[in-house]
Amino acid sequence: MREKNTVIFDMDGTVLNTLEDLTDAVNYVLERFGMPLRTLEEYRRFFGSGIRVAITCAVPEGTPESTIDAMLPVFREYYTAHCLDKTGPYDGILPLMKTLKERGYRCAIVSNKIDPAVKELNERFFAEYVDVAIGERPGVARKPAPDMVRIAMEELGAAPEESVYVGDSEVDLQTAENAGLPCIVALWGFRDRDFLEAQGATVFAEQPADVANILAGGI
Repeated sequence: MREKNTVIFDMDGTVLNTLEDLTDAVNYVLERFGMPLRTLEEYRRFFGSGIRVAITCAVPEGTPESTIDAMLPVFREYYTAHCLDKTGPYDGILPLMKTLKERGYRCAIVSNKIDPAVKELNERFFAEYVDVAIGERPGVARKPAPDMVRIAMEELGAAPEESVYVGDSEVDLQTAENAGLPCIVALWGFRDRDFLEAQGATVFAEQPADVANILAGGI
């Protein structure tokens, strides 16, 4: 087993607590289209597979696809302007990234968020530690497809045998599997342990510092 030297992070629910800003953005769109608003806890279940899936979960059953198509640019415009209102790193994430950098790890972020938002958030919070940040963009399949992870590894000059994926959802587990990487599952994010175990998760980090400890012990 080759030594791991690269860590690829999911963004929402893993390194950044984006739930409130995402909730506000989708609720803004729902209100604009005259639809009932949803709660923070409902959105915790909706996010993870990209914003179209989240909006589809949030709208009333039977909403036409054409309406969802019209809602997406409204979301993008609002969220791009407000993605930093309440968002910030989870407690312990910046110390974790500092530790990883000191130990020589290369880090990337891959996310189903729109690419401009991913890059802006990475630049705002993690530029000192994360060299590659990739979001949803034309020509690149969204997670759980492995495309973003493979691009990140290529840009970092890392092989799959050297890399580990860290995420908080069933989509992340599938992404890691599809990319051929082991997955460390963050328990501070959008899903709970029982659900994740039912999805096949076996390696858990209860707090960010646990990621460095798991890597040091070998995975």
